[in-house]
Amino acid sequence: MNELESKIDSLLFLESKPSTIKKLAKVTKSSAEDVEVAIGVLKDEYEKRNGGVTVLVEGDTVQYMTASRNAEFIAEYLSAEDSGELTRPSLETLTIIAYRGPVAKSEIELIRGVNCSLILRNLMIRGLVHTVGETDSGSPIYRITVEFLRHLGISSVQDLPEYEELNKNVHLQEMLEQALDKDDFFSARSFPEKEEQSE
Repeated sequence: MNELESKIDSLLFLESKPSTIKKLAKVTKSSAEDVEVAIGVLKDEYEKRNGGVTVLVEGDTVQYMTASRNAEFIAEYLSAEDSGELTRPSLETLTIIAYRGPVAKSEIELIRGVNCSLILRNLMIRGLVHTVGETDSGSPIYRITVEFLRHLGISSVQDLPEYEELNKNVHLQEMLEQALDKDDFFSARSFPEKEEQSE
């Protein structure tokens, strides 16, 4: 795998939505033709691996997706994830968006230190967060929804406990972990499941 293929591999892994050839070319400072060749190589490599991930190319867009042979298994897994109480990582991500939003996916992952694509997808399905644009580099920007505020019984994010302090604090991650350990404002509540957001 050459340098361009490696960079595109990383970018596609980080993205939670399809990327365009044009965007990948701009970010990697390469030509569209070179990007298309690199994507073709990646697609062949993933197919030869016969693993759980494959490369989906549709027109000018490309993204990673789970292999079709695992479709039923993944559907069952996601169904279980979309119901029931939010996990600690989901609560942590939701709290970051509530206190720091609008906040880019790249910043959320910088604070948490892990890829948050699946967690963000689940929070969107539940109607707790939504996208409001993207950064110059193409990272989606998230903020909480009106439904989230209504569910908590508040009219503004400024009504959240210690909002001013947490909104500006550079040590947010450490404070979030301490708050979650003490059964904080969010973890003490149950949030809407997928079915309740279908209207």
